[in-house]
Amino acid sequence: MKLVVGLGNPGKEYENTRHNCGFYMLDLYLESKNLTNFKSKFQGMYVLANVNGEKVIFLKPQSYMNLSGEVIRKFMDFYKIDAKDIFIIHDDLDLPLGSFKLKASGTSGGHNGLKNIEENIHTKDYKRLKIGISKPEGDKIDYVLGKFSKNEGEILEKLSIIVGNLLDDFFQMNFDDLMNKYNRKIR
Repeated sequence: MKLVVGLGNPGKEYENTRHNCGFYMLDLYLESKNLTNFKSKFQGMYVLANVNGEKVIFLKPQSYMNLSGEVIRKFMDFYKIDAKDIFIIHDDLDLPLGSFKLKASGTSGGHNGLKNIEENIHTKDYKRLKIGISKPEGDKIDYVLGKFSKNEGEILEKLSIIVGNLLDDFFQMNFDDLMNKYNRKIR
């Protein structure tokens, strides 16, 4: 069983914000697969699906970004999911808007959602897809909680097609092969 998690904050006021890239990418992927029948459990909105003969939980924690790990831990415990079967989709300030990077493990890089995940699952060894939102000119908090402009939204929508293909491949490929296929040098 795999657990695919899009990170974000719940509520209308956070829709279309940079910090909600994980929710956005996960929603577009699930819509493309006609998997929109979300259920609620353990402070999370989730869809349970069968992908290529394997059960997969697609999860959007509803506890706010900084407590995402608590929700993920509850799903791991209830469904007996190992950390190696977790895939997190999240925003990243260090990557330019429209870019992404797959990683098999690593540090939180200052991302509070990832810090909480690491505290709760007791490892940094989980797969992740970092979605670039670019560095801000001013305050980071205001920036990540700020809404995407129309132009930025169009860039993300185009990126969502690649992310959809990447997720399809995730369910069929070894993760090293997936990284080799999708990770490119950012210019």
